[in-house]
Amino acid sequence: MKLLHTSDWHVGKAIRGRSRAAEHREVLAEIAGIAERTSVDAVIVAGDLFDTSTPSPEAERIVYRALLDLATGGRPVVVIAGNHDSAQRLAAIAPLSEASGIHVASAVRPPDDGGVLELRADGDTALVALLPFPSQRYVATADVLLSGDAAAAQMAYGDRIARIVASLTAGFGAGTLNVVAAHLMVMGGTLGGGERGAHTVFDYWVPATAFPASTQYVALGHLHRAQQLPGPAPLHYCGSPLQLDFGEAQNEPSVAVVELRTGLPAVVRPVPLTAGRRLRTLRGSLADVLARAADEGDHHLRLVLDEPARVGLADEVRAAVPSAVDVVLAPRDGDDGSAARTADPDRLRRTPRDLFGEYLREADVADERLLALFDEIVDELIDAGDGAR
Repeated sequence: MKLLHTSDWHVGKAIRGRSRAAEHREVLAEIAGIAERTSVDAVIVAGDLFDTSTPSPEAERIVYRALLDLATGGRPVVVIAGNHDSAQRLAAIAPLSEASGIHVASAVRPPDDGGVLELRADGDTALVALLPFPSQRYVATADVLLSGDAAAAQMAYGDRIARIVASLTAGFGAGTLNVVAAHLMVMGGTLGGGERGAHTVFDYWVPATAFPASTQYVALGHLHRAQQLPGPAPLHYCGSPLQLDFGEAQNEPSVAVVELRTGLPAVVRPVPLTAGRRLRTLRGSLADVLARAADEGDHHLRLVLDEPARVGLADEVRAAVPSAVDVVLAPRDGDDGSAARTADPDRLRRTPRDLFGEYLREADVADERLLALFDEIVDELIDAGDGAR
């Protein structure tokens, strides 16, 4: 059996206020083309289809069109919810999705109640254990649902995930193709650069040993850089199909085509993606940066200028370099960074997390726990908004 593994689309994410909808349409169409060209039997989308739990109608159109394209010809598509997705919204469209061959797992379920999906192709049977992202608040509920053990109230997050995985994979055998699809932070993974901080700190780490050796492939989502991790089973993050922020400029977007044979480890082939614009940062004097920008094609550019602050500088640069989405001043001797902020009119369009992180840096506070707590508060406010709707 042959699978295509993709994740972390983050449709709806802008870059410094500029829409990337066209890029998302292009790269998701490219992925559908790869699925068709390589004749995969099924597709796994391992979470974070959307960038926010309240996506715009445009973002929903892009995602649902892409899922239908992937399901062309009756190809099964398996979707799990990520930490950026609204589990409630995905659950609401699940009945319609099922009619199109798109199986949506929005929450952890027992194996015999949707927690394990059975796929068949060319006489082979694949068991796909489904582990959508469980938050700290939900993981205990999911653990009790599967284990029936309500006594271990103080178990750590990683230990509970290991128990959930054990329950979901209990039916894996020598005669089936055994796959886990999960949206998690596995210990040893390298951050891609644009992940949500609250869900990548130590409290959310899961050991690689949580996945049993009977698993032939673990299709992971959550980290935006494609990578394989050591463990009892083959653990693979396929990464995001676009570079989503300037911290991800070193990421090489791809999908994974996975060949499964009974009793053998998966054979994994990364397939590079070419659609979408890359992100680049240029640093130097105004004259130097303008000269180099001319050779950068249509990349999204972040320009860090070694220049004194002056009114209109950012507008002048953007007029000369239309692909510049971020223009800031490099700190100068004795400069606390206020001049750079004054020269950056896009500051009001930055995310609350970016602004809070900037505040912590100015205050010389290096404590990732504060950023994590801030992200948790923002997530709770978003969840509360979903509930009100």
